[in-house]
Amino acid sequence: MASLVIPPPLRPGGTVRIVAPASPFDRTLALCGIAFLGERYHVEFDWRMFERDGFLAGSDQRRREELRRALEAPHVTAIVAARGGYGITRVASDIDFGALRRSPKWLIGFSDVTALHIEAQRVGVASLHAHHAAGLGRGDARSRQRWIAALESPLSPRTLRGRPLLPGRVRGPLVGGNLTVLFTCAVTGRLQLPAGAILALEDVTEASYRVDRMLSALRLGGHLRGVAGVAVGGFTDCPPGPHGVPVEQVLSRELAELGVPVVSGLPFGHELPNEPLLLGVEAELDAERGLLRLGALT
Repeated sequence: MASLVIPPPLRPGGTVRIVAPASPFDRTLALCGIAFLGERYHVEFDWRMFERDGFLAGSDQRRREELRRALEAPHVTAIVAARGGYGITRVASDIDFGALRRSPKWLIGFSDVTALHIEAQRVGVASLHAHHAAGLGRGDARSRQRWIAALESPLSPRTLRGRPLLPGRVRGPLVGGNLTVLFTCAVTGRLQLPAGAILALEDVTEASYRVDRMLSALRLGGHLRGVAGVAVGGFTDCPPGPHGVPVEQVLSRELAELGVPVVSGLPFGHELPNEPLLLGVEAELDAERGLLRLGALT
């Protein structure tokens, strides 16, 4: 991984660009989120982001160009995805993310936006795994405040509490996000996890056998070689399937094969609370006490 650049903290009055690089989204929720952001920041967006092309928010060309323009805009300090869903891996590899390195700004989102976090990692720029604009539109006051604090004071120490799964204590750059998208990035050749990284994982609506398939393929393919620890968030609505195997059993079995510390049940992913994760920056995983420490470490 290239030497890390941390974008400047977001400031009141700074310019935030909303983009829709993945699936269509609830227009009302997105506009509510935009209105909330507009109370504190200058918000820009192109009305074409409300276009629909089946399961995509417009054509590949529209989404690709919207993202490219946002990355290249020197006055933009943060890029917020309207929502996740599906579609970013169709266009991300065609975009010059060197523009993000040349003009550092925050990339913000989760789920399918994991593909953008992987591209930011490849060029050595920190990013934020956090609510999309539509998520902010749901009006959860605590989540909104945590979102703002993570961007305006990104290196302030924060601690997330989960459950110890496999013991140990490690430090390393925090990377990752949605398991399905990480698996897709591996297939497309975009996944390059840095040695000594702490890998964050979450997912939604994937049957336990599919979680097993993706984790075992990533492990056997060598993609998880060198990972120093694993931080597991929510695996929401991931059913046991016809064979009755809980997803927790799959995670325990597969992650044990890595022989590294693991903390599960951390509060990030597709249900509330979805705590912001500062990706690319060194974190500490304390699997003796079930903690993930973020921000400036002492």
